[in-house]
Amino acid sequence: MADIMIVDDAAFMRMVIKDILTKNGHNVVAEAGDGLDAIEKYKESKPDLVFLDIVMPNMEGTDALKSIMEIDENAKVVMCSSIGQQSVVTEAINNGAQDFIVKPFDATKVLEVMNNVL
Repeated sequence: MADIMIVDDAAFMRMVIKDILTKNGHNVVAEAGDGLDAIEKYKESKPDLVFLDIVMPNMEGTDALKSIMEIDENAKVVMCSSIGQQSVVTEAINNGAQDFIVKPFDATKVLEVMNNVL
């Protein structure tokens, strides 16, 4: 079972992914609503995996990703967004993200990506 942090500015989206993960035996150790909060919570919780939204207030997910990778070069991060643009996906992967999932979340896809990354 993995310790996971969920970062999304929409509380409903955090709830959806948390429900998928906890029903499958994983622990959600932290949640954040923007990139700045995500960086602090990452330092505190040191999760096995981060699901990180791209479009958020205060700090975009791609910038938070860069900071998290500076803190821990072995961090495992999966980017999440309703934006399926190839350039955004490529930028996230180039900055250290292991994978990318598109909203709305499909439980099977979330678990498959998580298992592949871990």
